[in-house]
Amino acid sequence: MKIIKLTTYRVPPRWMLLKIETDEGIVGWGEPVIEGRARTVEAAVHEMTPLLIGQDPGRINDLWQAMYRGGFYRGGAILMSAIAGIDQALWDIKGKALGVPVYDLLGGRVRDKMKMYSWVGGDRPLDVIAGIRKLREVGIDTFKMNGTEELRMLDSARAVDQAVGRIAEIREAFGNDIEFGIDFHGRVAAPMAKVLLRALEPYRPLFVEEPVLAEQAEYYPRLAEATSIPLAAGERMYSRFEFKRVLEQGGLAILQPDLSHAGGITECVKIAAMAEAYDVAVAPHCPLGPVALAACLQLDFVSHNAVLQEQSMGIHYNEGAELLDYVINKEDFCMDGGYIAALTRPGLGVEVDEERVIEASKNAPDWRNPLWRHEDGSVAEW
Repeated sequence: MKIIKLTTYRVPPRWMLLKIETDEGIVGWGEPVIEGRARTVEAAVHEMTPLLIGQDPGRINDLWQAMYRGGFYRGGAILMSAIAGIDQALWDIKGKALGVPVYDLLGGRVRDKMKMYSWVGGDRPLDVIAGIRKLREVGIDTFKMNGTEELRMLDSARAVDQAVGRIAEIREAFGNDIEFGIDFHGRVAAPMAKVLLRALEPYRPLFVEEPVLAEQAEYYPRLAEATSIPLAAGERMYSRFEFKRVLEQGGLAILQPDLSHAGGITECVKIAAMAEAYDVAVAPHCPLGPVALAACLQLDFVSHNAVLQEQSMGIHYNEGAELLDYVINKEDFCMDGGYIAALTRPGLGVEVDEERVIEASKNAPDWRNPLWRHEDGSVAEW
């Protein structure tokens, strides 16, 4: 079997799908994208195409190394996201060619169903309680929300009280019937992180995500020593080499690699195994589309330390399309009691509605995250 063609489709709300075709008619799908940088990743995918055309798609490890090591400059959000989507599509092809799910090619399942969680509350976390009640109706009991709005490097007691008060209201409304993580989203600088973590401790969040930016990872062990809340990070780390340094330094209880940003299934299986060796959990980041979610689930079903899976059904970014709009086998992604059962179809387990994808790609928006500023006019973290 040989690879003969790669085609990319940018589609609403902010996703990009990749189709890899072979001379035997087997097709694989991947999702290479950086939210807000889809065109840049698209260019990177097509720059890698000469390395792939005419090659055996079953030699995934060799093709991965060629894409990664074949260029003198490597790593980073764009290149690793391009590799990630290609890698997903290659695994999809291999599974389809052999008639088995990808998790069977990785040694078989360690679980039968995967615990899911949902975003709630939007960029500026408002109406969180109403959003939780709506999702509770469909059986979801685990959530994640933004912890703050804009936060200055040294901010006021009022700003801290506002952030903590919102969490207090959630615990008061739902008690221990739900669990939730709080995403600092890189909006909290090191001087404020310890203050917020200590103030949030009485409400026992499941985790705090990105307590500081990944480029300030040296603070993770210091913050972990100062709080009992498990700390999570990883969506803005792109290879096992970045995760290696964080694991060595300690501080994180949960790694959150994104399978559309961190080199795909091939790389993230290695990251999960490294985390297991350090007794660190994995909860893959995935506010993206159906192919990305299917790839995450393949990892979840072979990783003993996978504890939670993010998914984007109903997320506030989804304007113009929803997670399952491009999926034919929607029933396979239905949640029961907050879990998704193991996908049983060959490959990634998602049957893409290609006609819908092609049509949607004709008018795909160029999504950009907002540019926030503080009251003094300086740029704020979004």
